[in-house]
Amino acid sequence: MNNKHVIELKNITKKFVLGGMETQALRGVNLTVNEGEYLSISGPSGCGKSTLLNILGLLDSPSTGTYTIAGNDVSNLDVNQRATLRNKHIGFVFQSFNLIDELSVFDNIALPIKYSDSPLTGSALKAQVMACLDLVQMTHRTEHKPNQLSGGQQQRIAIARALANQPDILLIDEPTGNLDSKNGDAVMRMLSDLNDKGTSMCMVTHDPRYAEMAKRKLFLLDGVMVDEMNLEMVG
Repeated sequence: MNNKHVIELKNITKKFVLGGMETQALRGVNLTVNEGEYLSISGPSGCGKSTLLNILGLLDSPSTGTYTIAGNDVSNLDVNQRATLRNKHIGFVFQSFNLIDELSVFDNIALPIKYSDSPLTGSALKAQVMACLDLVQMTHRTEHKPNQLSGGQQQRIAIARALANQPDILLIDEPTGNLDSKNGDAVMRMLSDLNDKGTSMCMVTHDPRYAEMAKRKLFLLDGVMVDEMNLEMVG
């Protein structure tokens, strides 16, 4: 595995004020994800997993601390600059798939390419879409609409879409949450295969079986990051 950092967080905190009460969702989180790494983050409900994923995905900002992605410090970037970095460096895989029902499988995957600064058009764009579909073994479904696919197939398409702009890392949020165990297992095997081919991944999951499939496992407890070796020491 490469030691080049894709993501680096230093002393990240996040505070919310709800009903006049301050809540600290993240407490001094330090995290690095290296190129080619497969990392899982798990923990109980309310521990800060979603908050951390939103910060990693440039959808929210920390209260304090620094965040660097692909060598870019995001601390002082405006909304448009953050969106440009997000489109270039990050692919998202959501629990609810988030496919556009009115578009074909092909057009769902092509959409993020068209909305990026990618120079791909015409046959080059088609080749990129088909390459992503080939990675998830769905090249035979290009003209289908999402509602014509099973949940497992929709998640495969969502993963292909996340790969469309050749991101530095996939951020994966509960990828099996809407799937039965058979389809969930199949999707997780496919993610492992993609990682074996070099795709960097950071996955949030509540399922300990799937967390174990990652090559590095971390836990969030009350907003504090704990690695696997030190989990038993947290009382």
